[in-house]
Amino acid sequence: MAQKNLIGYFEPSVALNYEAATNYLHNFSISNRNYIYNEEAYLFKTRQIDLSHFSELKISSNKSISLGIQYRFRSNFEPDKTNELRFIQQYNFTSKPNKIRFGHRFRSEQRLQPSQTVFRFRYRFAVDLPLQGDKLDIGEAYLISSTESLLSVAKANTPSYDQRFSTQIGYKLSEVSKLQIGLEYRLEDYTNQLEHVLFLNSSLIFSL
Repeated sequence: MAQKNLIGYFEPSVALNYEAATNYLHNFSISNRNYIYNEEAYLFKTRQIDLSHFSELKISSNKSISLGIQYRFRSNFEPDKTNELRFIQQYNFTSKPNKIRFGHRFRSEQRLQPSQTVFRFRYRFAVDLPLQGDKLDIGEAYLISSTESLLSVAKANTPSYDQRFSTQIGYKLSEVSKLQIGLEYRLEDYTNQLEHVLFLNSSLIFSL
């Protein structure tokens, strides 16, 4: 019964972080979402491609604010669906009482689609830590785990609530590059029509 409303995705991404000035950072990323399990069958089919950009301003050593824009190409792969333009506002702060770092992220989004505009509000709590020693060195691994709550509202629609859980293992390849691989489990619209979604994620991250 659980598999009847289960969708599985594989989503690789590549990101570039570029420090344009002191305390000011640009982030560019591209990700590709692919079905690997849908409608009780295994398959491999592209669902969408996302392009995004963030501008981040550090307002202290552990706090930052960001503005972002994202465009989702979906109609190219599923003609009955539509593309989406997304505007994003974000506040992030971290604390590190020991080798474990705690992160809090508050985010609001406006998802512009031809048929409607969806307003979404998100809060994520994350922890990360090196798996060898007290700090992360080249050639060493680290762990990232997070949970995120989401509320989506749109005119004439019932509010939608989601919950996400994620765990990834990262590896510091060099001073400027990291590789992360992990799983994410989502409970989507759990107060109305519950859907289970499982992601296999991989990210290659460059920081210049």
